Amino acid sequence: MLSRNRGKVASDDRLFGDPIMQQKLKDAVQDMSYLLSRGFAEKSSLQLVGNRYLLNVRQQKALLGMSASQEHVTIRNKRTVKPENIDNKVVVIDGFNLLITIESALSGAYLFKGIDGFYRDVSGVHGTYKRVQKTEEAILLVGNILKKLGADTVLWYFDAPVSNSGRLKTRLYELAAQYQFPWEIYLVNNPDKELSKSNHIVVSSDAWILNKAKQNFNLGAYLIENIISNINIVYAE
Repeated sequence: MLSRNRGKVASDDRLFGDPIMQQKLKDAVQDMSYLLSRGFAEKSSLQLVGNRYLLNVRQQKALLGMSASQEHVTIRNKRTVKPENIDNKVVVIDGFNLLITIESALSGAYLFKGIDGFYRDVSGVHGTYKRVQKTEEAILLVGNILKKLGADTVLWYFDAPVSNSGRLKTRLYELAAQYQFPWEIYLVNNPDKELSKSNHIVVSSDAWILNKAKQNFNLGAYLIENIISNINIVYAE
């Protein structure tokens, strides 16, 4: 049995759970988004705002995930497909991006709702993906909700260079056969490129992909706000 989870680290309640700290993050998001909207570089804006609010590296990662320029917020929201319009469509999933976010939500980690309405976490793959206690539950949540919404085909894309991606692909196909999910799973060297140029509905919270994708479905938000309960959420606004 898996003993790992993708929950909070020891300092997270102090960094993200305190109401005063949450307000500080909201203020920082407003400043960061203001700078981005006026064309300032992401790296220098993050450093400036992070220093102003005395945010550590983990808090700055959350800040970056919650912030966006007004132009990018408009682009992402304009291209968002509603759940009722998923029926008979092909959905393309940024595999590790979605899976880790849902695993984090199920494991009690803090999630961060950006000003664009997309949820992000402060976990990461870092070259190796390890299944956790909630991995299978997360996969089935995704499969069942897309099946309920009537998706015609679901294409999962994972980073081939990431360790254990092959094992995950095998397990996804096993679950697809067991639950009759219309899935195809691909291991590629650059999933971001594949998703950004897709003509289908893309599922990701990656900012770069969302800025380029022709259509997106905010599946993370749908699951977090309608299906999963007892989630630790920090809001940008």
